[in-house]
Amino acid sequence: MTGSLMDILAPAPSGVQTTAAGVTHGPLIPPQQQLLLYSPDPWEDFVHEWAHYCLKKRYVKVQRFSGAGDRGIDVAGFVDAQKLQGVWDNYQCKHYDHALMPSDVWAEFGKIIWYSFSKAYSVPRHYFFVAPKGAGTKLSTLLNDATRLKEEVIANWEKHIRTAITSTQEISLERELLAYVQAFNFSIFEAKTALQLTGDHRDTPVHAARFGGGLPPRPVGSPAPSTIAPGESKYVSHLLDAYADHTKAPVSDPSTLRTWPKLNGHFIRQREAFYQAEALRVFARDSVPAGTFEAFQDDIYDGVVDTHDANHADGYVRVCEVTKAARELQITANPLISCSNPKDRDGVCHQLANEDRLKWSN
Repeated sequence: MTGSLMDILAPAPSGVQTTAAGVTHGPLIPPQQQLLLYSPDPWEDFVHEWAHYCLKKRYVKVQRFSGAGDRGIDVAGFVDAQKLQGVWDNYQCKHYDHALMPSDVWAEFGKIIWYSFSKAYSVPRHYFFVAPKGAGTKLSTLLNDATRLKEEVIANWEKHIRTAITSTQEISLERELLAYVQAFNFSIFEAKTALQLTGDHRDTPVHAARFGGGLPPRPVGSPAPSTIAPGESKYVSHLLDAYADHTKAPVSDPSTLRTWPKLNGHFIRQREAFYQAEALRVFARDSVPAGTFEAFQDDIYDGVVDTHDANHADGYVRVCEVTKAARELQITANPLISCSNPKDRDGVCHQLANEDRLKWSN
């Protein structure tokens, strides 16, 4: 025996910062790795989100085809009003427990060739294979070499394609169709990687909800403009009524508040808060699923409505007590909590006043 026993030394520092979330939930699995674990149903949901939020930005119209008569089209993105007879891209979405192999998609090559040859539609500008594990080495090699891909399609036509295009007839590769295949542009075929798919998905409002990892940084909101915008009129009117209730004097215009510096400062802060909350609304629209911001508003409403309905000396006091209650609320479930601040909550109170859900004066 030539070996020797050695003590087990302490491992070197990993370089990864320890956080409470990391200790509680473990390491974050990158989105592209999560795709590899998807069963058919979550994959279908992901494709739906990806097509809706990502592809619709790129095309005049996006449509999903289904059923036995799809003619080799899964998701089509149309560049112009001519749709299938114009400029369009095809996305063929597949789910297998392995990376795509040529044997998985020979029929798909045949369908796009046959139906474009038959004038059912024009040749797509691009044809993308979309699968959670992407294209395997053999298929990727073919997709990167259009000449070789053409040769392999022709070589595999009789065995794998002739009877797989349609259930109503066999499509032999001869005469005009053979000439069409030989002239066909096979460089239109590509495969999307999981990294590309999740990269597209990252800019959608449902990315964090699906893959976790936290919300993106929130941009700095714009300051309140010097003039009152039409969209502010209702909550501003409610505030002026509250100030009038407090001073027992008419307050018909914000400029009148200069007589009361304390109220004027309060008014300026409330407008800043309103615009902060509006910026949060826009951020939520782009970063979290629809309805998340409205749920945040409802949480605040539910938390302050009893304070709002209680007896107060005047409307101004009610405003102060309600906004104080909003800032003190313990909201834990809504994902916007991670990027909101006390001023947002004041602003939400005024958004609610803008909708007449809250009123400061009787």
